[in-house]
Amino acid sequence: MANPDVFVGRWHLISSEGFEEFMKELGVGMAMRKMGSMAKPDVIITRDGDKMNIKTESTFKTSECCFKIGEPFDEDTIDGRKTKTLITLDENNVLTQSQKWDGKEATITRKIVDGKLVVECVMNSAKCTRVYQKV
Repeated sequence: MANPDVFVGRWHLISSEGFEEFMKELGVGMAMRKMGSMAKPDVIITRDGDKMNIKTESTFKTSECCFKIGEPFDEDTIDGRKTKTLITLDENNVLTQSQKWDGKEATITRKIVDGKLVVECVMNSAKCTRVYQKV
């Protein structure tokens, strides 16, 4: 059964593969890609009733996304895109974030594997996997 509370907490990045390639596919400039690749962000996920909040904090930049599962919303991404976003939660506790903008689409999935938050980001052929440990 779907339980969004499993995501609630503060998570620290412990590994990242393919992030720079994913950012390049998004159209992020080289300087921002270099800084983004070096950042070791914390992700803070909170829930208040049917509203969830995902805050990404680093020394480089902070972003916040507040949403209701299953309700489309306008998102201003950390890299400056303005997207139409929908976040869903399936019965296997996979949180799927679909971002659409300018005829493009990226998908971010979040799931808990062995007590860690595993985030997979996909756009076209670029795939990135980032793993976070709860702190």
